[in-house]
Amino acid sequence: MDFLTALPLLAAAAFAAGVLNAIAGGGSFLTFPALVFTGVPPIVANATSALAVSPGYLGSTLGFRPELRALPARRLRREMLISAAGGVAGALLLLVTPAKLFAGIVPWLLLFATVLFAAGPAIARRAALASHEGQGLARWREPALLGVAIYGGYFNGGLGILLMALYTVAGESRLNVVNALKNLNSLVLSWLSVAAFVLAGAIAWKEGLLMMVAATAGGYVGARWSRRLPAHWVRVGVIAVGLVMSALFFARG
Repeated sequence: MDFLTALPLLAAAAFAAGVLNAIAGGGSFLTFPALVFTGVPPIVANATSALAVSPGYLGSTLGFRPELRALPARRLRREMLISAAGGVAGALLLLVTPAKLFAGIVPWLLLFATVLFAAGPAIARRAALASHEGQGLARWREPALLGVAIYGGYFNGGLGILLMALYTVAGESRLNVVNALKNLNSLVLSWLSVAAFVLAGAIAWKEGLLMMVAATAGGYVGARWSRRLPAHWVRVGVIAVGLVMSALFFARG
């Protein structure tokens, strides 16, 4: 499909992804499949999708500046370095994955991310319970963060849920702080992984720049709609989209 023919689909998918990310997350369920369906190879589509949604992380992080300022600077620097290393490692792992192998695991990655998104509230409750019962895994916090960051650099779907569960289980009981750390480390690992994709020439620039603009506009609209739309129904919609996309990719073989 040529760029002009694909333009309406890509712009609409990115705009809707920006709206979803502002309200409940799950925007990658739209941007990645849209790129693949318009003819972009899966690995390049994954890298370009990461580029498209990356500006949203900056706004989310800036919104939690007071919480971040209250945390120990040394700990923040360590975790940012870990996230950066994991994001780059995940991106490099993606770049060395054979295209045929990645195409084969894409349906499973989408399905995993969808299940993770659907189970997000239950995961958060169990993580909070484990933390309150003194079963926090504080000593595993940094190794676990590295593993999550590698996953995020490789495939972004469900990253926020994993980070929130990690910080809650590790003993952080303040939701705003959990969100602040999730957004900060998502920003770092996302931008570093995108930088690796750029250097490797794995970005479809015309599609990526168009989708960045559309996703940013969608994020602005979504932030306003988030006060009006029931979060439950938005989550149901995201899960439905994820299941449909997973089924379509399984059907494609």
